[in-house]
Amino acid sequence: MKTIILCGGIGYRLKEETEFKPKPMVQIGGKPILWHIMKIYAHYGFNEFIIALGYKGDYIKQYFLNEQKMVHDFTLDSSTGETKIYKNNKSNSDNFQITFVNTGEETLTGERILRIKDYIPVKDENFMVTYGDGVADINIKDLVEFHQKQKTIGTVTGVHPRSKWGLLTINDNNVATSFIEKPVLKREWVNGGFMVFKRDFFNYLKSGEMEHEGLKRLIQKKQLSIYIHQGFWHSMDTYPDVDNLNKLWNEDHKWKIWKD
Repeated sequence: MKTIILCGGIGYRLKEETEFKPKPMVQIGGKPILWHIMKIYAHYGFNEFIIALGYKGDYIKQYFLNEQKMVHDFTLDSSTGETKIYKNNKSNSDNFQITFVNTGEETLTGERILRIKDYIPVKDENFMVTYGDGVADINIKDLVEFHQKQKTIGTVTGVHPRSKWGLLTINDNNVATSFIEKPVLKREWVNGGFMVFKRDFFNYLKSGEMEHEGLKRLIQKKQLSIYIHQGFWHSMDTYPDVDNLNKLWNEDHKWKIWKD
């Protein structure tokens, strides 16, 4: 099954980083967050990816084209430009099969998915989609099995969002009794990405729209299931998110479910 990763947005709230690179290439622990996402899927045997490129898409292409030369020894013939790579460090080799698709710099996410339709083989009954800026300790195999059992056109992963602000609790005398810095909101649910769809989903998408318009149409037809994920999930929308993810990588990287 192929996985579409949406990597075309500009990421205005991360201007410190995205002025020079696309958002999915912002590094966490010395690797782009896109790589972390791909490792999560590949851990469960889903290693065929379609990258929906847009803003600074060439940056993503160059990274993966040059990755082998970055992690292995190689010989370069400067007269021909030919290289011979010695895969002496197999632990650094990733088993990804990647299709790069230019979907337009200003294209909205729903149309990006629609433009990739021809890259999903007709024989494939289902495909996956996720955003290029969020990680989780999600079990992709369980997600796919849940989707197939539900028999709806679409399944999205429901997660608890993290508050953007610190939360206070106050007693009857207006005295603070606790303060929690940006906690996970246990009563709220959001779409955390990590989605699975039948091919029919393409019929619910339209040019010039975000993907959530297609999801709304599925809801109207009672064709959208929610896979509840109670574990770790973290999006990367602002520079504090980048900082926090890097701290977590060094201290307690819960989304690192793969082995080195």
